[in-house]
Amino acid sequence: MMNKCYDNRELSWLKFNERVMEEARDGNVPLCERLLFAQIYQSNLDEFFMIRVGSLYDQTLVHSNVKENKTGMTAGEQLEEIYKRVAGLIPVRDETYKGIMKQLQEYGIEQVDLKKLSKEEEAYLSAYFNSEIRPLISPQVVDKRHPFPFLTNKGTYIAAHLEAKNSVKMGIIPASGSFSRLIFLPCQSKIRFLLAEDLILHYASSVFENYNIITKSIMRVTRNADINMEEALYDHDVDLRDVMEALLKKRKKLSPVRLELTSKMNSDAVGFLCDKLELRQNQVFVSSTPLELSFVFQLRSRLEEKHPELFYKPAKPQDSPDFQKNTKLIPQILKKDLMLSYPYESIKPFISLLNEAADDPEVVSVKITLYRVASNSKIVEALINAAENGKEVFVLVELRARFDEENNIEWSKRLEEAGCTVIYGPQSLKVHSKLLLITRKTKSGLQYITQIGTGNYNEKTSALYTDLSIMTSDMRIGSEAGTVFNALSIGTLVENTQHLLVAPLCLQNKIIELIDYEIAAAGRGEDAYIGLKLNSLTDKALMDKLIEASNAGVKIDMVIRGICCLVAGVKGYTENITVRSVVGRYLEHSRIYIFGRGEGMKLYISSADFMTRNTLRRVEVAAPVYSAALKKRIFGIFEIMLSDNVKSRMQLPDSTYEYRRNIDQDAAEAEPLSCQDHFIEEAYSRVNKKPVKVRVRKYKN
Repeated sequence: MMNKCYDNRELSWLKFNERVMEEARDGNVPLCERLLFAQIYQSNLDEFFMIRVGSLYDQTLVHSNVKENKTGMTAGEQLEEIYKRVAGLIPVRDETYKGIMKQLQEYGIEQVDLKKLSKEEEAYLSAYFNSEIRPLISPQVVDKRHPFPFLTNKGTYIAAHLEAKNSVKMGIIPASGSFSRLIFLPCQSKIRFLLAEDLILHYASSVFENYNIITKSIMRVTRNADINMEEALYDHDVDLRDVMEALLKKRKKLSPVRLELTSKMNSDAVGFLCDKLELRQNQVFVSSTPLELSFVFQLRSRLEEKHPELFYKPAKPQDSPDFQKNTKLIPQILKKDLMLSYPYESIKPFISLLNEAADDPEVVSVKITLYRVASNSKIVEALINAAENGKEVFVLVELRARFDEENNIEWSKRLEEAGCTVIYGPQSLKVHSKLLLITRKTKSGLQYITQIGTGNYNEKTSALYTDLSIMTSDMRIGSEAGTVFNALSIGTLVENTQHLLVAPLCLQNKIIELIDYEIAAAGRGEDAYIGLKLNSLTDKALMDKLIEASNAGVKIDMVIRGICCLVAGVKGYTENITVRSVVGRYLEHSRIYIFGRGEGMKLYISSADFMTRNTLRRVEVAAPVYSAALKKRIFGIFEIMLSDNVKSRMQLPDSTYEYRRNIDQDAAEAEPLSCQDHFIEEAYSRVNKKPVKVRVRKYKN
């Protein structure tokens, strides 16, 4: 029975990606934004196959009988279920894309059907193909005497099954290269476009002019991109940056885990491809949607000015009125704790703080952890400026931030060249914390300015992800932040804290203590409460403790965007737990932990999800919010999210999700409230000093 309380991590993630697809299908979302959600769905799935499916594939080779600790599935069983569910979603994806493109035709935007070309269009495209593309492609014929080429990860190719006696002969054409992928037909009144791979497929018979093509398709291979760092670091004397550069090259050559086709090919052709790529038939997926949708960004840029109605109403991050303009920030933070709420408020004050610290004669050191930074990072430039001004600048750069390794390697080199002390963190542990410590030496003694965030120090994502950033001069927080940096600098771990929660040794256990406190409060008949906002929940020790709390009568509300391996509402186990997921315009990314209500409430913001990798295998930091004003504001943010009846989905006892408005009569009858729209309006209203209408959910005891 207990297994009914748990969901498999990978299958829960697929449910999250379905919620992304729901945004692409939502008629209330502007058309170009729906197209973007379709692209996000696909890119999410690409990364899922590269990392999660790749990791499971590796497990089948080494530990095939090991079962995961929640639903008891082996890696092989998980893979089979993943392939089955992904295949089941392809018709939904195809229908969604087809529907969006059909509606775009009403605005004069059309993806050209190459089967319905006029004579003039055929002549134009034939000339275009022969002059712009054909000279730049390198077709190959593969048979018993000619080797199968290496297909790059996520590269686009044309596969043509060529007629041959007694064997399979395959023609392969790389369909991406130094030519434009998005091709526009000359047309004054409409925007008519096609993709280069479709054009190459159309003219494949002229490329293989001496062969008869039996069947043909666009194809794309996804490769395992999961890198085993422990194996790579077996030689302890190597430089981590050199290791990462070598591993990035290795990543491009790892085993295939998926083959995608745009047309159904005959069994001989598919069998030939599977044999060469060492794939099984259930790893082959046929979809009529373009296999890679990144072209939508170029298309969007062409439409934004002409068709603003196809996009969200513009909403720029606002200047927070809590920060006094034209006034130095450090004196403001010395007076009271300050907070920024991204993307509703601009990151500019934080960048100003770094620039101010670089020029402040009383600042002696700046210490920061960097996980993902923008490609043109003003934050890193400010750190370089501080070092060049003679400050001690200590930067932990996490080189193992997946898919940001190359960017981080380059920044680490620039930081070192500027005189910063750059380290890469403890062996085998990623440093995922978002922590800044500015130390000032004044006549009255040392002062700490500490910033704790839930998101990366990244100007680009601060305009796209919801995150919180608190700046405080609290000496208790600053002192323990110093302890964290000292441990990082000498390669040890923080073993004891009084205020910060610091993984891997002082976070999971302290959260369990906080849950136990609420269990004890429920036992005394008090109003026991836990509120959690997370990206993911997979840590079984914490889930088991939450189940215990639910059975003890603790009311638990969770807002979890993505993976949630705990199933809410299971009779006799999780009846006092609710799980919501908000998927909308912005990526929900902030982490908030709430224990209790009223004056005794303990509230934290954090970089850590409740995943074992975060709680036990990374350096993470959760910081208590001691400011009554900020505590009230953050709790208010959480309550607004609980009140969302537009973008909020509720998890059901069978682990599926449904729009809250469809299953909650109160939500269905209430005035529509999208929390993200509310926070946009609130940010503008705070600047203009206008009140915002707020409808907050009332607790039902």
